[in-house]
Formats: sequence, C-alpha cells, structure tokens
Amino acid sequence: MGHPDNNEVDRTDSPTTLPPADAGADRPAAPSLEAEIQELRKELEEKATEIRASHERFLRERADLENFKKRTQREKSEAVRFANEPLVRELLGVIDNLERALEHADSDRTSVVEGVRMVLKSLLDILARHGVKRIEAVGHPFDPAQHEAMAQVESAEHAPNHVVDQHQSGYLLHDRLLRPALVTVSTRKNPRPVETDPNSD
Repeated sequence: MGHPDNNEVDRTDSPTTLPPADAGADRPAAPSLEAEIQELRKELEEKATEIRASHERFLRERADLENFKKRTQREKSEAVRFANEPLVRELLGVIDNLERALEHADSDRTSVVEGVRMVLKSLLDILARHGVKRIEAVGHPFDPAQHEAMAQVESAEHAPNHVVDQHQSGYLLHDRLLRPALVTVSTRKNPRPVETDPNSD
C-alpha cells in the first residue's frame, strides 16, 4: 500500500474560505422604508393641493360664465323692452300739444274738441299698453328722482315739500324715467313778524 505524496493537499481537511468582512461595502445602501413613505406622502399632498387649486379655478370660471350669461340675457331683455324709447319720447310732445289745445277749449263742446279728446285718450291708451305711465305729481311729496322743481310757493294748505302744481306731465317707460314732471313745490309759510310800537316802553 503506497504512501500519499507529500506534495498533495488533503482537500477534506482544509478550512472553508470566508469572504472578507468588507465585501460589498462599495454597493449603495437601499433607502429606508420610512423615507419612501415620507416621499410618497409629500407627493400625495402636492397632488391634492394641485387638484384643489384646479377645482377652485374651475368653480370661479364657471361662476364667471354664469354671470356673463345672466348679464347678457338681462341686457338683451332691456334692449328689447326699451327699444321704442326714442319714438315714445317724440310722441310726448304730441301729447303735450293735444292737452294744451284741450285746456284752451275746455268750455267748448264742439265735435272738433271732442275728436281731439278722443285722439288724446286713444294715444295714451296705446302708450300705456307699451309700458308708458304718467307720473302723478300734484298732492304727492316732491321726489327729485321723478320731479323737477320750477318754483316754490309758501302754502298753509299743503305740507312742506309737496307738489302743489304741475306745469308739464312726467312719464315712465316701465321703470325708467322718460322725463320728469315740471312742478311747483310748497314751502312752510313763515309767520309775519310782530310789529312793535316804537313809542311803547
């Protein structure tokens, strides 16, 4: 039986070789799970902020659009409602002349005068159907939005700042002033100063 060669190495008895302790030290460390969660939360908050901003912008633009539609509709409605205003303004002068003619012929009952009276009534009825309304002034408090004061008179019969006379009728077209009523307004009657006798003590 031969002896083993001294140059041969018994592989069964050699210790297992371990990798060096610093093996893999050059590889980057994986980010921690907590850091990833924080990053995802940050991104989620940013996206939520963007969504809220976009939604608010959408609501504002939608509100602006609705307001624009309403304003356009209102302007269109008013344009149609007051389209005949220039014509009505010119007709008011005709009404004034008819009323003056009737005032001067108040005691005259001829057919011509009655015809003028009927024409005036017919014209006023037509205008009323189209939204024209006469302003009632006499006996009412003075309203600068509807009346234009031509004079002031002292009056013990009327409360101060009331219309006592009307020189020209005022008219409204729906709720818009066509022209103010020309009126005389009452003021408080001042009491006469008491005269003193210069010879009295």
